[in-house]
Amino acid sequence: MADPSSYRPKPGQIPDSPGVYKFRDEHRRVIYVGKAKNLRQRVANYFQDLANLHPRTRTMVTTAASVEWTVVSTEVEALQLEYSWIKEFDPRFNVKYRDDKSYPYLAVTLNEEFPRVQVMRGAKKKGVRYFGPYGHAWAIRETVDLMLRVFPVRTCSAGVFKNAARTGRPCLLGYIGKCSAPCVGRVTPEEHRDLAEDFCDFMAGRTGTYIRRLEKDMMQAAEEMEYERAARLRDDAEALKRAMEKSAVVLADATDADLIAVAEDELEAALQIFHVRGGRVRGQRGWVTDKVEAVDTSGLVEHALQQLYGEERGDAVPKEVLVPALPEDTEAVSQWLAERRGSQVSLRIPQRGDKKDLMATVQRNAQQALGLHKTKRASDLTTRSRALEEIAEALGLDTAPLRIECYDISHLQGDDVVASMVVFEDGLARKSEYRRFQIKGFEGQDDVRSMHEVIGRRFKRYLQEKERTGEWEEQPTDTGPAATGPVPGPAATEPAPGPAATGSGLAPATGPAPTGPAPATGPVPAATGPAVAEDGEPREDDGRPKRFAYPPQLVVVDGGQPQVAAAKRALDELGIDDIAVCGLAKRLEEVWLPDDDDPVVLPRSSEGLYLLQRVRDEAHRFAITYQRAKRAKRIRTSPLDDVSGLGETRKQALIKHFGSVKKLRQATIDEICEVPGIGRRTAESVAAALASTAPAAPAVNTATGEIIEEDDGGSS
Repeated sequence: MADPSSYRPKPGQIPDSPGVYKFRDEHRRVIYVGKAKNLRQRVANYFQDLANLHPRTRTMVTTAASVEWTVVSTEVEALQLEYSWIKEFDPRFNVKYRDDKSYPYLAVTLNEEFPRVQVMRGAKKKGVRYFGPYGHAWAIRETVDLMLRVFPVRTCSAGVFKNAARTGRPCLLGYIGKCSAPCVGRVTPEEHRDLAEDFCDFMAGRTGTYIRRLEKDMMQAAEEMEYERAARLRDDAEALKRAMEKSAVVLADATDADLIAVAEDELEAALQIFHVRGGRVRGQRGWVTDKVEAVDTSGLVEHALQQLYGEERGDAVPKEVLVPALPEDTEAVSQWLAERRGSQVSLRIPQRGDKKDLMATVQRNAQQALGLHKTKRASDLTTRSRALEEIAEALGLDTAPLRIECYDISHLQGDDVVASMVVFEDGLARKSEYRRFQIKGFEGQDDVRSMHEVIGRRFKRYLQEKERTGEWEEQPTDTGPAATGPVPGPAATEPAPGPAATGSGLAPATGPAPTGPAPATGPVPAATGPAVAEDGEPREDDGRPKRFAYPPQLVVVDGGQPQVAAAKRALDELGIDDIAVCGLAKRLEEVWLPDDDDPVVLPRSSEGLYLLQRVRDEAHRFAITYQRAKRAKRIRTSPLDDVSGLGETRKQALIKHFGSVKKLRQATIDEICEVPGIGRRTAESVAAALASTAPAAPAVNTATGEIIEEDDGGSS
């Protein structure tokens, strides 16, 4: 690891003008390229105290062995040079998008004497017009088949074209009118090129001109009683309309725009682009990248713009580019795009209307692409095995943690505090084992105290399940057979799910047994009725563990040192010392262990870190979903909910009869009894419940001074 001070430039050596800089390693390979408005200020930032640098930046500067720079005249030149160097040197610490699939394009080879329409993939070639990308190649072929009626451009390969020219006979498309047959001289090269350019114009969105021209010719042919020609022109116009219908209208006519959305986490980012031409979505593409440098959303957008338009010219750069965040130097990037297009380009964030709605759709696609990428990575058996092994090695575990439980706390400013428990077995989510908790021990916001309560409650239930099933029977210390026989447990009734089937999930805790009467040594007989847990939750007692019987090998908490310490303290208080605990902090994705002052930093590309991140994110999703539902239920609470024996049907009947809770509150008991299905005792209960929750004063609109009438049907 190099010391950055060993190659730090001398003071005043770096110019304060715009430019591009390169960091090289000891083998002279370029490992990072960046640009700056002021080289002196930007490069100096890399040589501050290492503790103040982002971990990824710290890794880069300690890997580098030298830095050099090139001065340019303007920021636009710096942007262009940065793109050129990234493409040339492929630096390992620069963000580089990689396609998550190979997208087919509709290409027109205008660089040939007789342009050809075809499906193309891979790198773009000079002199070829591209349209798309399309999701599937068959979608391109369907579009081309419809348009060849009107624009009979050559689609055959070079070999077929030369063979037809040699024999003097066109291919089948030439005979059925879907090719102008330039191979046999039916049209001149100039006429064929005009057809190809008209084809390109139509694909670029200028559709109305051609359809109107066909309809005008059709009407003229009909007036001249050339009905066969009129019918052919009618069919041609219909074919063009069907080709247009294959792409949905999303924006106003003649709108040319690219919409870019980014979904990201600490390690990866997914990018989605919708290409809108003539108000229609003409193509879609997506990229996924590793965040190998310290970069925010605006930086990801700038890299995407460079990669999207770095090789493009003219109409390939749209008039409008809509992004989720503007690049740091918006003016320079906009000027660079305008130079590539040859006219002004609007780079902005959509604020309202159809464009904002379409941007939300693109954002959802980006989120799904990132989730799918992570799911694919996690679904591979070899990858999951490697991830578990890496976690075991990093945390110093004896075996791979086949069952992992993760806990997260969620609340809204201290209200509706809840927690989630998610379970991953063999690297895959086991949703039937997910559990939710309400924080009962205290009021207010205290994530550390909440974590201690949740871990304590979960593992207290685990010990109760072990006691109930007889697993607390102490084993004899000698090597002879046990005096009391084998200890029955979950395995005696049915195989344990997931890792428990391997034997790792049933290892009894080594902590001391709880105090109290000794449990029975044989199977627990079935109870005559449903058992009730300590928290009041009914449970069938059929000898099988229901909720918390299986211990994890690893407990992960969402948080840093305080949350980890709270979880460990809860386990220690219960006498459980054979379950590993760690925390995953969101900010830098650091793994914290109990009693350690420094975190465990897993490599950025570690499969173990990806798995821990997935587990943590799933716990967060599950917790916040429960918290939102709980808050929504509280907001919808009605005074009628507290009336014993009053179900949803009769509540709705009361509201329907009186019109609102306010009017129901003003009604007498006799009037309430008039509602079908409501007896006098129920009416008295309703009246008492509403009287106890009567508002102290009417609500007032502070803006107008108007008293707000309570006319809703479900709350008060």
